[in-house]
Amino acid sequence: MPPKIARLAGLGAFAASGGIVALFVLIGYVSRHTATGGMMPVLAWVTWISIALVALALVGVHVYLGKQLLEMAKGGSRHI
Repeated sequence: MPPKIARLAGLGAFAASGGIVALFVLIGYVSRHTATGGMMPVLAWVTWISIALVALALVGVHVYLGKQLLEMAKGGSRHI
């Protein structure tokens, strides 16, 4: 992979991590319990925990691959 493309792909992986975190924050904001409605507190917690586990796994994979791609762009190891 050419270094320029590897660098862009690595930065894109980090940007995707930010998007996943923003999506988690949005889901947390929408599903919170308010005085005028919203989800029941227990269901909100279940939603937050289940989405957090998936988000953490996705962010972890994106950060790992992003680091590998940035290393490849610098001329380092060629395997991911």
